[in-house]
This record gives sequence, C-alpha cells and structure tokens, in this order.
Amino acid sequence: MRECGDGIVLIGFMGSGKSAVGEQLAERLSLPCIETDELVQKKLDLEIPEIFEQFGEDRFRDAENAVLETLSPNPAVVLITGGGTVLRRENVKLLHRLGMIVHLFANEAVLFERVSRQNNRPLLRTTNPRATLRGLYAAREPLYREAADLELDTSYHSINEIAELIVQKHGGLRLEIR
Repeated sequence: MRECGDGIVLIGFMGSGKSAVGEQLAERLSLPCIETDELVQKKLDLEIPEIFEQFGEDRFRDAENAVLETLSPNPAVVLITGGGTVLRRENVKLLHRLGMIVHLFANEAVLFERVSRQNNRPLLRTTNPRATLRGLYAAREPLYREAADLELDTSYHSINEIAELIVQKHGGLRLEIR
C-alpha cells in the first residue's frame, strides 16, 4: 500500500478543467490551492511560453520535477498540475504522496474548443493545432489513466458538479454547494 496524503491532485490534458475545478475544490474544502505551472514560472522567473521558447520542454519538465520535490503532503492542498506532469514517472510517484489523484478528462472536440480560446499553449503553436492536440492527447491519456485514483469526464458537467463528485469521493463528505 502506498503512502498517500490527504490532499487532492488534479491531472489531465490542457482544457480538461483542472484550474476551474481546483479553485472550486480549494474553496469548498478550505485548502490552499497550488498550481505547478505557477511554481515553475516563479522558479524560473519567466512565463510558460517564454520557458518553452528559450529553454525548451525538457528544461520546463526539469523545473516542474524540482518544484514537485519540494511539496509536502502536510498540510493538505489542492494541487493543479500541468498537462504533461505525468510524462515523468518520478513525478507520478511524488503526486501520489500528496493525495488522491483525480484525472479530469473531456472529449477531443470539447478540449479543442476550450484551449482555442487561449493563445498561451506553447505545445499547440503548430501549423495544425487540432492534429497536435489529438496526438498529444493520445500519447498522454494512458499515463493519466494509469496514475489516477479517480477519473471524471468534464465534457458536459459543470464545475460545481465535478467538484461535488470529488468531495464525495475524497472523504465521504457532503458539502453545501455555494
């Protein structure tokens, strides 16, 4: 049996709803909310697109791993990970120490519609972003599934509905929807 903290770790592809659901969970459970991408940006003092442009994805992943190594299971937090965090097995081990890992996912059309609203996705700055998304999603999906303690489809459910399901699974608690 693995050591597991009391926190909640959200994993999943870009656009799956990790940030929105994570903020809702943190509020409901009165837990701090931490985003690994923000920690990496602070560590390197650059925005994500700048990190990828200046140093490449490998350097970003190194910094991501370094910030994960600094996190402790106590006190519990809601941790929102970047979409590629699961690409390194050592990251998944670190995530499991922090708490229940929840894989949020959505169908490809919904993901593409959500990420198309933003222009800060360095991995989608290609001639065919839809095909790039499809390829990245296909490669990462098995890794998310393997790491997850719980999987939830966010395609057609509200942030409140997803947060409520996670709260119920996390501790059997039923909190009032605000």
